[in-house]
Amino acid sequence: MKCPCSSGKNYGECCQVYIDNTAQPATAEQLMRSRYTAFSLTKVDYLMKTHHTSTRPLKDKKNIKEWMESVQWMGLTILNKEQGLEADSKGMVEFKALYMEAGQLETIHEKSLFRKERGMWYYVSGQHF
Repeated sequence: MKCPCSSGKNYGECCQVYIDNTAQPATAEQLMRSRYTAFSLTKVDYLMKTHHTSTRPLKDKKNIKEWMESVQWMGLTILNKEQGLEADSKGMVEFKALYMEAGQLETIHEKSLFRKERGMWYYVSGQHF
């Protein structure tokens, strides 16, 4: 199976190692791609784990899962990235994600902010367009 993150790699060689917790994303982009894949596969626990504790929406976990189950993810395009490499402590990834909801094609266009703490990348927040 091709990885949902649109990397062109097989899922087992791409995001699965992060979602199954056998490896940690080395870059902000890898975390962003794995979070998109987690959304598409309804892996809400991974999303919570990789969301920074200062902004983690624990109270919304049930609603997030219900929404994830109601949409079909159609593809991810990385538009831009700043910093977010292995040696960095912060990064930004701008992306567009397509999904179908109630028969309508929708788009999320976001600049996601990431922070690296104790060797692990976390999603902090996003600016939507």
